[in-house]
Amino acid sequence: MHDLKFIRDNPKDFDKAMEARGMGPMSAGILAMDEARRSAQTRLQELLARRNEASKEVGMKKKAGENADDLIAEVAELKSTIADLEAEERKAAEDLTGILESLPNIPADDVPVGPDEEANVEIRKWGDPREFSFEPKQHFDIGEANGLMDFETAARLSGARFVVLKGALARLERALANFMLDRHTLENGYTEIIPPVLVRDETMYGTGQLPKFAEDLFRTEEGFWLIPTAEVPLTNLAGDTVVDEADLPMRYTAWTPCFRSEAGAAGRDTRGMIRQHQFSKVEMVSITHPDKSEEELERMTGCAEGVLQALGLPYRVLALCTGDMGFGARKTYDLEVWLPGQGRYREISSCSNCWDFQARRMKGRFRTPGEKGTKFVHTLNGSGLAVGRTLIAVLENYQNEDGSVTVPDVLRPYMGGIARIEVESVA
Repeated sequence: MHDLKFIRDNPKDFDKAMEARGMGPMSAGILAMDEARRSAQTRLQELLARRNEASKEVGMKKKAGENADDLIAEVAELKSTIADLEAEERKAAEDLTGILESLPNIPADDVPVGPDEEANVEIRKWGDPREFSFEPKQHFDIGEANGLMDFETAARLSGARFVVLKGALARLERALANFMLDRHTLENGYTEIIPPVLVRDETMYGTGQLPKFAEDLFRTEEGFWLIPTAEVPLTNLAGDTVVDEADLPMRYTAWTPCFRSEAGAAGRDTRGMIRQHQFSKVEMVSITHPDKSEEELERMTGCAEGVLQALGLPYRVLALCTGDMGFGARKTYDLEVWLPGQGRYREISSCSNCWDFQARRMKGRFRTPGEKGTKFVHTLNGSGLAVGRTLIAVLENYQNEDGSVTVPDVLRPYMGGIARIEVESVA
């Protein structure tokens, strides 16, 4: 969450940061709660000390055969007062935690300030959009025409925002994921993980999904949450642990199904695979030394860009503004791929530096040899890439006038040498 010492020492800076995030001044209320909690703690310590002292005096008087009724009455009264004060201190701590856990991360100094995506800043572009000699189709028109993308059957099985991929398209999605995993593990230094996709409350809390975003998640009757991204279990690998400084950075990658209710997406992208309840993604997570996290964000973004470049997909990189950045992020780059069927760029990866925001929630720390105590690690996460959206981008950018789709060169070994997904692939 947030460092109370920073808020005490820099209340104006904290308020300015929250204002940039679209919130009003928060420091005064937080510091008042903090003062109430600390005051209750101080008074509680005083009363506990007096109770212990009085209890000893009772023992001494009884041993000496003296009357201790007054002291016994004082101890009983102190016991009742202490119980009330403990409840007061607990309530003050809960109130303080409640407000702190609801506040987004402080944006970095170089993050553009703005209320929404219109204030995002384009950093760079790569690749030139292909010029077609025909009107390019959207991915769902290509997939449905080939009989390899079935939304009707998916709706019968599960409802809206699901898809059944068949034959060559099912293989293409698997090929994309395997290509991404090989690139990240063999070239980019990430360790592949197969994590659970059902996690506990504490795990979701550690990365900031709970309590704020519960409505965007799916939960089982047994109380497990389906992960919205592998960021959740991968980042929590460093939760409740103290690692040696020499072990940093720790870099993980995983290909998992992801589940989101899309509660806030009513009416958006209702056709096709852009926004679904279930999708697959190759995720990258880094656990770093605080001095290295800014450098690691650039590295991670470069790893995601490398996948797009290898696939020959035009894209652009955006620095997200304060109003469009995720809850737990301090700084975020979005990669948007060109979709000729839509005639615009769409998000395919988001790479974020969360600083110590998640580490504080999940108690992820490191120890420096020769120094006392521990420090919080910094955590980063990024899509490397969203597999379904990459499939969309391949279909739209590599489509042919006859309805077939050319398979990018780097994917052909993963497709058994198939160079084109033909219309007759329906069989």
